[in-house]
Amino acid sequence: MSELLVVVLLWLHAVATLVWLGGIVILLLVLLPAARQVLGADAGKLLGEVSRRFTPLANGAIVLLLLSGAALMVLGNGDSNGGRMWSMGPAMLFKLLLFLLMAAVHFYRGLVLAPQVANSAAGEEKVRLQQWSLRLVKVNFAVGLTVLLLSAIV
Repeated sequence: MSELLVVVLLWLHAVATLVWLGGIVILLLVLLPAARQVLGADAGKLLGEVSRRFTPLANGAIVLLLLSGAALMVLGNGDSNGGRMWSMGPAMLFKLLLFLLMAAVHFYRGLVLAPQVANSAAGEEKVRLQQWSLRLVKVNFAVGLTVLLLSAIV
């Protein structure tokens, strides 16, 4: 039973990673450039709606990553040692810290920055906030790729 549970947890962890990082890839590398090219100044309207729809998916993925990751640290990845949380060393700790950074950036964007963008009048301040938000998405993308690399190690 324990082996099956580990397999299910690993699968859930992978699906949550796919949803969150895959969504960032689509937003940054496909949707954003296409919206800017086709819609020009109106791209922000489309991207705002996409963000409104994607954010709950990302939120769920983050919660699922946290829960499945915690369970996997306690249970281990199917090894005979049981929980490997403390035996994985600095790479696992670094991976966990990067995940927490990504989650903090995501929730800052959604809970603090997005309302500021929505409530700001068109002009320099709104553009500045939108650019800051986009930079944070790019940071999360880079950090997410680093977490994936560490996942191959740990």
